[in-house]
Amino acid sequence: MARCQVDYAGRLTAHLPMATRVLMIKADGSVLVHSDGGSYKPLNWMSPPCTLREGTTDDGEVEWTVTSPKTDDTLRILISEVVHDSRYDLGVDPGLVKDGVEKHLQELLAEHPATLAEGLSLVRREFPTAIGPVDLMCRDAAGTSVAVEIKRRGEIDGVEQLTRYLELLNRDPALTRKGAVRGIFAAQEIKPQARVLATDRGIACAVVDYDALRGLDDPGSRLF
Repeated sequence: MARCQVDYAGRLTAHLPMATRVLMIKADGSVLVHSDGGSYKPLNWMSPPCTLREGTTDDGEVEWTVTSPKTDDTLRILISEVVHDSRYDLGVDPGLVKDGVEKHLQELLAEHPATLAEGLSLVRREFPTAIGPVDLMCRDAAGTSVAVEIKRRGEIDGVEQLTRYLELLNRDPALTRKGAVRGIFAAQEIKPQARVLATDRGIACAVVDYDALRGLDDPGSRLF
């Protein structure tokens, strides 16, 4: 925890004036800047792989410079005062355990991805990223990569999760050779606020009929 000023430069620029914030450096190399507001989402961050270098300014203040080898993005954190400094080893994470319906939905949609969009084919289930696995990585008829996040109940948090995945995936040249990776947010029910946010971010929404998908007689969904 420290009083700090944060400046981000890359595809856009952002400035956080001097204030007390939580600076988190995770074992995977990611650097996150949090405040008391905004729920779980950081104010700014740098996703791995990235490199953190500590230096000092001409005024003798500590400055962290975080850079990414894949992009020109730079995160500079000027620290005027360290309020609290601690380190914790969280051990091995067992991973997210999905409920039975959500897990089964993923299995069914992996077998029948074309029910989400015509011409869609499965590349891999649980496609790994630095911040967790994408439920399904698919490819459309044109060869474009499509990331699918599956929820039993689609809310804003799920859209935010898929947004973070897409941000990382679109930095991978191997996935963007045929164009930008696009996203599909699939659920049995999608809340209106989540649908608005997804649409604003260019993410397609798919309402999945679980019973029809289980029966395989009319496995389908409605895309909006």
